[in-house]
Amino acid sequence: MDQPGLVVTGASGRMGQTLIRLSQGSDKLRLAACVERAGHPWIGRDVGEAMGGNPIGVKVTDDALEAFSKAQAVIDFTAPAATVEFAALAAQARAVHVIGTTGLEPEHLARIEAAARHATIIRAGNMSLGVNLLVRLTEKVAAALDADWDVEIVEAHHRMKVDAPSGTALMLGQAAAAGRGVSLDNSKVSGRDGITGARHKGTIGFSAIRGGDIVGEHDVIFAGEGERIILRHVATDRSIFARGALRAALWGQGKKPGQYDMMDVLGI
Repeated sequence: MDQPGLVVTGASGRMGQTLIRLSQGSDKLRLAACVERAGHPWIGRDVGEAMGGNPIGVKVTDDALEAFSKAQAVIDFTAPAATVEFAALAAQARAVHVIGTTGLEPEHLARIEAAARHATIIRAGNMSLGVNLLVRLTEKVAAALDADWDVEIVEAHHRMKVDAPSGTALMLGQAAAAGRGVSLDNSKVSGRDGITGARHKGTIGFSAIRGGDIVGEHDVIFAGEGERIILRHVATDRSIFARGALRAALWGQGKKPGQYDMMDVLGI
């Protein structure tokens, strides 16, 4: 059986380049195309050379639909506006669309949901096995504790990250809310500044740190009277996210149209 073809969008980005390198060493997927925005200096260049190495026979293009038509999977760690356009194009091409983009708003999610009626979409705020296990643990601990335990999610990322809280932090917040049987929208507190007053019972707090080259660190703190429970995940290499995305692209082959997440992929 032929290896499924893969398209990497946002080829010049941190995750894009990591995905390209890992796909070159894969015996289960082949790199079919690389996509960048119109006007990007990499357009028309061999992506291997653009990344500072040897040519690999794949040129960077700004024609996403043509690129998607050559492949069975698209991996997308770009920006919300681009992702929703890619979702529609991937649906046209009947390609599995793996979405790692964060910062998606309700209107973006609605368009992705519409595309999922015709295509297989796997979307997650974090693609790593460790983080997805942390999500499960967070839900279980939250379900075991009552609202007298304050929940605070602290996340740290590199200085170039543009959204906060991170997609992973929001996944963890959703898990804590689900464990408690409440809505995160009604419980979420972030961006504290000034005289905020005492903390309200039952809220789920978020704190974001940005600096240096931090790949990703997430703490879920359950703070009670006289004791704390801290669940923690530290990523030291962003290839863990890329490996998860490649695994998702393979898992999605042959699946029915719809939205899936990494829990489905990992079976946890």
